[in-house]
Amino acid sequence: MPGLKEIKSRMAGVRDTQKITQAMYLIASAKMRKAKEELDKTRPYFDAVRAEIKRIFHTDERVENRYFYPLEGEPEEGPVGCLVVTADKGLAGAYNQNVIKAAKEIVAQNPQTELFVVGEYGRQHCLRHNIPIRRSFLYTAQNPTMHRAREISTVLLQGYDEDWLKKIFVVYTDMQGGMQAEVRTTRLLPFHRGQFSGDGRDNDAKFEFDPSIGVVLDNIIPSYLSGFIYSALVDSFCCEQNARMTAMDAANRNAQKILDELLARYNQVRQGSITQEITEISAGSRAHGREERL
Repeated sequence: MPGLKEIKSRMAGVRDTQKITQAMYLIASAKMRKAKEELDKTRPYFDAVRAEIKRIFHTDERVENRYFYPLEGEPEEGPVGCLVVTADKGLAGAYNQNVIKAAKEIVAQNPQTELFVVGEYGRQHCLRHNIPIRRSFLYTAQNPTMHRAREISTVLLQGYDEDWLKKIFVVYTDMQGGMQAEVRTTRLLPFHRGQFSGDGRDNDAKFEFDPSIGVVLDNIIPSYLSGFIYSALVDSFCCEQNARMTAMDAANRNAQKILDELLARYNQVRQGSITQEITEISAGSRAHGREERL
C-alpha cells in the first residue's frame, strides 16, 4: 500500500489536472457565447437574401437556373465536392469522429468525391489514412469569420461553375435545441426549389427584376452560399466548444471522484499509522514496566 507521501503527491497532481480542465471548460463556454453573438449579428442579412430568393420563385415558379435542380429530370452525374468541417484539436468527445464518419459515407456512395477540409484534425486524419484532399483550408477552425466563408464558397463555386463538380455537399455539426449537437450532411448545390417555397404571403404583389430574374439569381446565390457556409462554420465551432465543455465537465467529475477515493485512502493510511504508533508506544510502556518490576 502506498504511503502518505505518495498519496499526497497523487492528490496534488489530480488537483492540478482539475484546475486545467476547469479552465478549459470556462474558455470553451466563453468562445461559444462569442461565436453565437457574431452569428446573430449577420443572420438578418442572410434571412433577407433567402426571402428575396423566395420572392423570385413566387414571381416565376418555372425559372431555370444552373444553381437549382432542373424542372424536369435530375442533374448530371459526376464528381462530387464535399466540404468537411472538423476541429483543430481533440479533447471534444466524439465530435471529430462523427464528422469524419459522415464524410466517409459520402465518399463510399460517390467514389469521385473531392474533399475540401476545414480543421487540423480532419487534415491530419486524411494524411494518416492516405485519403486525398482536393483543397485544405489552412486557417484555423477556431475563428470562423465571414471573410473565410466567402473564400470557401468562392472555391466551391468555381468548381461548380467550371463544371468539374456536379454536386456540392457540406458535412458539419449543427446545434439542436440549443445544446444538443447532430452531424448534418447537406447538399449545397444544386439547390432544390422546395427549399425556397413561398409562405403564402404577398400573393398579389408584382415585382420586376432588372436586367432579368436569371441575372439576379446569379448574383444572389453566391451571397446566400457564403452565409450558409458561415453558419455551418459557426454552428460546428459552437458544437465543438459544447462537446469540449461536456468532456471537461466529465473530467472534473472524474477528478473529484478520484480525489474522494484518495482522501479516503489517505485517512485510512494515516489512521493505520497512528494506530501503529499507539500500539508501539503501549507495547514499549508495558515492556518498560515489566523491566522495572524485575
